[in-house]
Amino acid sequence: VQLQASGGGKVQPGGFLRLSCAASGSIFTKDTMSWYRQAPGQQRGLVATITSDGSTNYVNSVKGRFTISKDNGKNTAYLQMNSLKPEDTAVYYCKLARWPYDYWGQGTQVTVSS
Repeated sequence: VQLQASGGGKVQPGGFLRLSCAASGSIFTKDTMSWYRQAPGQQRGLVATITSDGSTNYVNSVKGRFTISKDNGKNTAYLQMNSLKPEDTAVYYCKLARWPYDYWGQGTQVTVSS
């Protein structure tokens, strides 16, 4: 499985972006998709997860602002990011978990600055 993340860019505080993560193969119903981010000098951390049954989970700092979703028919996962803040600036990575393996995308830069 290969993952291609896209949709990053530079936006002003309060703006929005939608990240996409396209898989080379099919996203099976047992897969879990996640988005992580890594800011300069910091460790990569989990942002949001969507499980095979559609359950979602978010880190507290993005709850109410970010929405994770997936379209199995398009083999693509999304991260809708609204009300962006400067502290959301990071490289965002998508991950597909298909036991016992994890597959990572290449990352897409998100910069929130005025």
